[in-house]
Amino acid sequence: MGKGDRSMKYNFDEVIERRGTYSMKWDMMPMMSAMMKGKFTFDENTIPLQVADMDLPTAQPIVDAMHRVADFRIYGYTSDLAAPAYRAAVVHWFKTRHNWEINPDHILYANGTVEALNGAIKAFSKEGDGIILCRPVYGHFTSAIEEDCQRKVVSSQLINQNGYYSMDFADIEAKCADPKNKCFVLCSPHNPVGRVWQPEELRTLAAICKKHQVILISDEVHCDILRKGVRHYPLAAVVEDLSNIVVLNAVNKTFNLAGLSCSNAVIADDTLRAAYKKAMGMRMPTPFAVAALIAAYTEGEEWLDQVNAYIDGNIDAVQAFLQERMPKVKLWRPEGTYCLWLDFSGYGLSHAEIEDRIYGKANVMLQSGLVHDPEFGAGFERVCLPAARSVVMEAFERIAQQFADN
Repeated sequence: MGKGDRSMKYNFDEVIERRGTYSMKWDMMPMMSAMMKGKFTFDENTIPLQVADMDLPTAQPIVDAMHRVADFRIYGYTSDLAAPAYRAAVVHWFKTRHNWEINPDHILYANGTVEALNGAIKAFSKEGDGIILCRPVYGHFTSAIEEDCQRKVVSSQLINQNGYYSMDFADIEAKCADPKNKCFVLCSPHNPVGRVWQPEELRTLAAICKKHQVILISDEVHCDILRKGVRHYPLAAVVEDLSNIVVLNAVNKTFNLAGLSCSNAVIADDTLRAAYKKAMGMRMPTPFAVAALIAAYTEGEEWLDQVNAYIDGNIDAVQAFLQERMPKVKLWRPEGTYCLWLDFSGYGLSHAEIEDRIYGKANVMLQSGLVHDPEFGAGFERVCLPAARSVVMEAFERIAQQFADN
């Protein structure tokens, strides 16, 4: 498939066996059972839908690029700075896909988005400082802040209106006004609740953070996984003053390349960028990561359009299934990401009972709502849907059977 060829049709219904490929999602079942200390036993019959990576094959141009790197037979020290096409590809993608003009000099490579987040937190705060989050939010933000960086999570709870979540700006302002709180970490689009933030929401948040000299770090790794007709707004494209703004993006979620650990920070302010670079130190990508990013951002658009349509279909299928078979489960259709945030509280069961039915009896692994919201996440489960539809629906059929008596 050559550059510009948009004729390829991908088959996402194919069930690809990932066991035996060092997959964290599929090959760590015995370890997950041990972590549960005998509470649940996961085995070769478990269906895992808890990890935010895809069981779908990536775009053929990326596969071709990886073969070219592998066939070269030399895998020495590699630098993204040695590849002008690397930054050109990032600039091209965000201009054409999201109408965001990025200065290539503002792009800084990182070995994964959590590492980039850690670098930003360490650059702009000290141990013991507060880092503001809007929970429920991606659980690794909490571990990054508390365990990796030794900072304190300051939670501003999102407002839940029948599954549609919004930011509590009065509460955010109160927390930003506390001088001990140095950074705000935004998830945009929001994982796990699926919101795609609108320009006015982003401007309001940015103005609050700027007013109180809080560094605003926007994790936008899900920005390309959107429902049909929905548009993502990069924070740096809708806010004029970028002196306190850090944007993180990646090919990882978009193109199912998480194993390559290839992310970027975009920092327009010279002072912030220098502090971030100092905190991060030297980072070098693999040659596979460089080649994959260039191929993804220059030749991957056809694949992305198809995979978004397929994920839309998975969401449609699950939504219809739940309405018919499990109407007590509350689901607001997400605007972005491939995650569903399911509320099982209508069954009147404890969180432990809900998970016993799903994890223990149905033998399906989702992700506990308590991972994303330790205080108010009971009764919720996150499920990731980028898998063959037959696998997704088998998982929900198993789950429905365990709730049929309610």
